[in-house]
Amino acid sequence: MHDRSSQVAPHRPSLITSVLGLGVFLIPFDVTAVVVALPGIAGDLGFAAAGAAWVIDAYSLALTGALLASGALADRFGRRCAMLAGNIVFLLGSIACGAATSGPLLLAARALQGIGAAFLITGAIALVAGAFPHQSQRARVFGTIGVISGVAMALGPTLGGLLAAWCGWRWIFLANIPFCLTLALAVPRLITETNEPGGRPLDPVGIVLLTLALGLAIDALLRHDASPIMRATGLIAGVATAFGFVRQQWRCLNPVLNPRVFATAPMIGVGASLTALQFGYWATLVYLPLFLSTGLHVSMEVAGVALLAATLPMLLVPLLGGRFVTRWGWRRFFMAALGVVASGDALLVVAALSADATMRSIATSAGMLTIGIGAALANPQLGNVALALAPPAQAGMASAMTMIVRQAGFAVSIAALGAMLKTTDMASAFAAPFILAAVGAIAGVVGAATLFPAAQTEMSESRAEQR
Repeated sequence: MHDRSSQVAPHRPSLITSVLGLGVFLIPFDVTAVVVALPGIAGDLGFAAAGAAWVIDAYSLALTGALLASGALADRFGRRCAMLAGNIVFLLGSIACGAATSGPLLLAARALQGIGAAFLITGAIALVAGAFPHQSQRARVFGTIGVISGVAMALGPTLGGLLAAWCGWRWIFLANIPFCLTLALAVPRLITETNEPGGRPLDPVGIVLLTLALGLAIDALLRHDASPIMRATGLIAGVATAFGFVRQQWRCLNPVLNPRVFATAPMIGVGASLTALQFGYWATLVYLPLFLSTGLHVSMEVAGVALLAATLPMLLVPLLGGRFVTRWGWRRFFMAALGVVASGDALLVVAALSADATMRSIATSAGMLTIGIGAALANPQLGNVALALAPPAQAGMASAMTMIVRQAGFAVSIAALGAMLKTTDMASAFAAPFILAAVGAIAGVVGAATLFPAAQTEMSESRAEQR
């Protein structure tokens, strides 16, 4: 049963798109804006490098786990209700982050933000279908929202650095307040409610298993003070719990993520490429401000502007990716894009090991620009290929899968790179995490070469076999 109380007025599509886009904007912005402020947060609250990583991972871990619940609850109780509830939780989490006086309080507030973010973005994306029933119009709106998300990712470090430098890092979180209040006022007035009372049920066991698996792995990687045996035990427990999650989903009558849909070589290739991109680009982005501060002796404000070299390609390059995919096919395209990311990470290794200040500056700038170009080529197309491979009835699940893999891979890769960073006092110490980032990107190249079909026509045949 599908319930729609009324239809959206046809003369307000731009306003509705802006409101939904604002909800999507806040999620990536709150990740990339915090990246530049991590040194200031660590200094004020006494975080070590591992603790600073948890500032990002607490958000990503909560977001990943809540994504499994948000879709089912949004379908059952209403997509608009889910977006508004997520907005309130995100607002409260932002206020709590801005007011946090200790590390544990900040991490708890970041987790609260992540839960709110899951419902906010799930509701916003689901409401697009209800607000724009025509396929062509819906496609344009999704394209616009994609651009808005790209703007958030690109400008987040710069605006976050400026806010942190001028007003203090707390204002990165407190700046969310007017936007959340705008959503709370605008969404009920502009967007009608839609729901699916007979939709898929909630899966609490799956939520607990996935969150626990990620939490155990991340904690083991970031526990620098623990013995190797304890860390290995935590990693093994995390992997075992992850297998338990897959097994539980395989046996479940109504799985949140049906393993049968994703147990094909191309779909595994999508997951591998998404994870490789988290290592090679997104997690690297988290540690670049620390490296810029240590290696180039720049302020947070300057670091935020400098990171535009790595983030601006997200706005300028994606359109070229569509052309190259059509010309080269999926295999060659993702091999090339992830190869570019690996090359950029290698340049960052050179920068970290260079004793000459000029060479370090040049290699850092070139490395940031290179990883930005490679990521901007691959990032949008990975979502497209997942949807192209999935059976039409599983398109929503495929979209959720890519979002969950992105967030889970982001959380784990931040922890893994953080585990390699023994100190932030020497530029050369950053060579180890940058090497791991390059290895991750190279693994993505190998995965693309072995898992993706050579031509898109082969992918169409694979999709037809799944129907």
